[in-house]
Amino acid sequence: MQWETVIGLEIHTQLATESKIFSGAATAFGAEPNTQACAVDLGLPGVLPVLNQGAVQRAVRFGRAIGAEIAPRSVFARKNYFYPDLPKGYQISQFELPVVGRGQVEIVLDDGRVKVIGVTRAHLEEDAGKSLHEDFPGSGGGMTGIDLNRAGTPLLEIVSEPDMRSPEEAVAYARKIHQLVRWIGISDGNMQEGSFRVDANISLRPKGQQAFGTRAEIKNINSFRFLQKALEFEIERQTDILEDGGTVVQETRLYDASKDETRSMRSKEEANDYRYFPDPDLLPLELDDAFIDDATHDLPELPDAMRHRFAAQYGLSDYDASLLTASLAMAHYFEAVVDRCGDAKLAANWINGALAAALNKDDRDIAGSQVSAAQLAGLIARIQDDTISGKIAKQVFDAMWAEGADADTVIEARGLKQITDSGAIEAMIDGIIAANPGQLAQYRAGKEKLFGFFVGQVMKQSQGKANPQQVNAILKAKLAGE
Repeated sequence: MQWETVIGLEIHTQLATESKIFSGAATAFGAEPNTQACAVDLGLPGVLPVLNQGAVQRAVRFGRAIGAEIAPRSVFARKNYFYPDLPKGYQISQFELPVVGRGQVEIVLDDGRVKVIGVTRAHLEEDAGKSLHEDFPGSGGGMTGIDLNRAGTPLLEIVSEPDMRSPEEAVAYARKIHQLVRWIGISDGNMQEGSFRVDANISLRPKGQQAFGTRAEIKNINSFRFLQKALEFEIERQTDILEDGGTVVQETRLYDASKDETRSMRSKEEANDYRYFPDPDLLPLELDDAFIDDATHDLPELPDAMRHRFAAQYGLSDYDASLLTASLAMAHYFEAVVDRCGDAKLAANWINGALAAALNKDDRDIAGSQVSAAQLAGLIARIQDDTISGKIAKQVFDAMWAEGADADTVIEARGLKQITDSGAIEAMIDGIIAANPGQLAQYRAGKEKLFGFFVGQVMKQSQGKANPQQVNAILKAKLAGE
């Protein structure tokens, strides 16, 4: 049997507000446990929630960025369930009437294919607290602590259509949403701190069948690598069950990174299990055009639009344009380099090559680059005016990264200027030819591969400083006996 994988993602992104969605308590990460949970977050008797306008504005910005319907009227509901880190016994969320309706995003896959993924909805809700199973002070092992600092933190839950057919597509979609929420400034997207968490719904069905299979939900995945591995494991697990004649159970599962496996947590709840009903303490949320325009008037050029523009305006491949628009800061860095050096393709090659490798090695993003846009443009300028060769430029870049110096300073201090004096290059070549009569005879007898030998000797003698184009031209003439 050939099986088709069907994947949908529910992404919880923490909105970058200073206070919680229904209270004035702080949302800063890293505070001592239970120091940022106020009476409203705990649902103590007599308190009332008050909606955070900033959270609504950020939800609207996201809706506009994915071309979604923004509801003029949405409703908050109580989602009832009991868990140790849910102090009120219910979570305030949105159910039937979310603030953001249907939209879509484009993903670019590794093979260059572009696919559109539908977004079903995005709704506002409050986060729960956090259960601490490990490193709980004084536990002596086997105990769990509850930190309610996160209770009431504003979340935007982004629910996709079941449009993904492989783990690679799911990861590309998750990365796209992550890119977008950071791009438009609604979330820092810090996965290590829990600002961006993914729940994956996955099922299998026979190829050609329209009806969906029974799905499992994998909860709280906090890295793209874990998302890939969890889905790969689950595909194999469900395939084995189905091919052995068994039935996949609808359930919630957890990915255990240490064992690289998913394991069952509980049976999967349906919506009616949560007994949703409109929250009696919150009025319906009504948005007019003026509010929506005010929340979105300063949206930057969006990633897809910028990617298409980079490809058209600068003659870049879709792949290069995608890398350069991975973040708004990276896109701005690229355009700052191009503005100074005037060569978009050379700038793209250096940013996607040497700079990207250095950032990756030091685990930095572009904001933490050791080489500024102006400095990289300065290096490219020295290549353009033949002060240094492309090969020497890599040495210069490495020194710039290590020392924080500009290209001219490094070139001068290390004596790396390219030799462009044709007389000096010619004299060097004459000496090398005279010192290698055997190789000269073989070359002239038809062994043309020896041309590389002579080039190597010239570059060795010049310590890599001789202009390669001049070396090739002069050497060809000399070897031909001209």
